[in-house]
Amino acid sequence: MDQPNATYAVKLYIYDLSRGMARQLSPIMLGKGWHTSIVVYGEEFFFGGEGITGCSPGGTLLGEPNTIVDLGSTEVTEEIFMEYLSSLGESTYRYRLFEHNCNTFTNEVAQFLTGCKIPAYITDLPSEVLSTPFGQALRPLLDSITIAPPGGNVINGQDSQR
Repeated sequence: MDQPNATYAVKLYIYDLSRGMARQLSPIMLGKGWHTSIVVYGEEFFFGGEGITGCSPGGTLLGEPNTIVDLGSTEVTEEIFMEYLSSLGESTYRYRLFEHNCNTFTNEVAQFLTGCKIPAYITDLPSEVLSTPFGQALRPLLDSITIAPPGGNVINGQDSQR
């Protein structure tokens, strides 16, 4: 049960999806590809092809994050937060690699909880990729990709009727 006037730490988990390979393989790949999630109330929340998912912190097959950023704290109760996630899953969030992905989800959730955005180097990546000829050429293929890190329990999946 949530305590009145309680505050809860909010963390941003950042994973390098290429595990360092993109930087080594080619500058065309821009040397980066991030998966992000929010950790709050002792649970990690992320968005992928299967919808909004929760697991224990570091509980996906991605393992431990490469970086953890302290986003501050929130007074939003867990009950209100879960209602918020449920409403996102029912309305806005359908996975699209460039428009609605784990990073846009994490950015929106961070703002809801703390009023702060996640770092721009993460949220700007889609436009950075699409601004290159290589990104434009690959866009049709990239638009068909769905990323869903294994591990965790779907809170509100794309086809869920919760």
